Amino acid sequence: MPRKLLSLGFGNTVVARRVLAILNPASSPMKRLREEAREARRLVDATQGRRTRSIIVTDSGHVILSAIQTETMSQRFEQTQFEDGLVALSEEEES
Repeated sequence: MPRKLLSLGFGNTVVARRVLAILNPASSPMKRLREEAREARRLVDATQGRRTRSIIVTDSGHVILSAIQTETMSQRFEQTQFEDGLVALSEEEES
């Protein structure tokens, strides 16, 4: 089964099916989440030295920082079509 990848920007990708949430990094709870992930060694910085504009949480508990806007990441995720029917976001919207 082919895996669909979600682009995090600057040549970085994550398997779209593993994404649980795409979050805005500005709030205090998100800052705590980032620090807790850093302490637990589950933080992945994919910003390439740029400002963090979105936080991606995966089902493995990893927290990924991206320099791409939260809205842009959400749109990219919504455009991902999963073939097995478990998650078919674009098909549900058309019906």
